[in-house]
Amino acid sequence: MQPFSYTQSFSPARLDATFGALADPTRRAILARLMVGEATVLELALPFAMTQPAISKHIKVLEKVGLVTRGRDAQRRPVRLEAQPMREATEWLERYRKHWEANFGRLDGLLQEMEAAPERKPRKKMPRRKP
Repeated sequence: MQPFSYTQSFSPARLDATFGALADPTRRAILARLMVGEATVLELALPFAMTQPAISKHIKVLEKVGLVTRGRDAQRRPVRLEAQPMREATEWLERYRKHWEANFGRLDGLLQEMEAAPERKPRKKMPRRKP
């Protein structure tokens, strides 16, 4: 396994922004809805108990990070999911998954060795003699 470098192909600022945007449950729900297909702000606002301007603010955060884009289709302005920032975050997380899998693999090996080793009987403690 090669040495880990935080910035080895990932922009820390972009990762911070992506994870910051994903930290909000409303924005994650918006992204989940957009996985089905593009939608207008009004369509995205329907399942939430918040105003359309509040949803627009969430969309602006997602748009600023690059997780969504807005198009223009006559009078309609559909919001679309964009994959690149999510792909970068996933690749960054994948490094940690590989690291922990390797550690768990070593732990599994050690546990198997311990199970296979002959069981040793504990030594009896000898009573102390008083001088």
